[in-house]
Amino acid sequence: MSAIEFYFDFGSPTAYLAYKRLQWIAKEYNAEVQPVPVLLGGIFKATGNKSPVETPAKGQWMFSDMSRFAELYGAKMAFNPFFPINTIYLMRGAVYAQQQGFLDTYMEAVYNAMWAEEKNMGDLEVVTQVLNDAGIDAAQLMMAINEQPVKDELRVNTEKAVERGLFGCPTMFYKDQMFFGQDRLFFIETMLQQDS
Repeated sequence: MSAIEFYFDFGSPTAYLAYKRLQWIAKEYNAEVQPVPVLLGGIFKATGNKSPVETPAKGQWMFSDMSRFAELYGAKMAFNPFFPINTIYLMRGAVYAQQQGFLDTYMEAVYNAMWAEEKNMGDLEVVTQVLNDAGIDAAQLMMAINEQPVKDELRVNTEKAVERGLFGCPTMFYKDQMFFGQDRLFFIETMLQQDS
């Protein structure tokens, strides 16, 4: 089975689009998506990069472009009115969910809440409700994300990502080749077609 590494942060709307497209790719090509939670702010700080929405004209263009891709992928998408949201707790939650074996459920709940349902995922009360509604023990997760091993794993993931050449999210690796941006997924699809 082909493996695609997926470096993500919930705060990136283009990572949401990549997540949705990768779900389709995984089924279509019998591929395995291997998510790697990282902290986008940490990557930006380490590399001197910044969010494209910090340039107003580019930010305005990006939203219309993302809407086109969402329609192409058949993904519901709405620009979150609470953006930008500090995702450190959400990303620690992803690390814990991965450790405990329920990352798929966690990612689906958080991504949909953030980029389809326009919920304020920077508000821990809202996060708690979203997780409970998804059948996740939010109280247990909230305790775990303050534990040092979870914090350390997210930090190490982020540091290793920078060492590997990441400068933003989403970033994917297939056959040790790096692809940045959800709009580069067609290169991976082409390689998967050639490999099948």
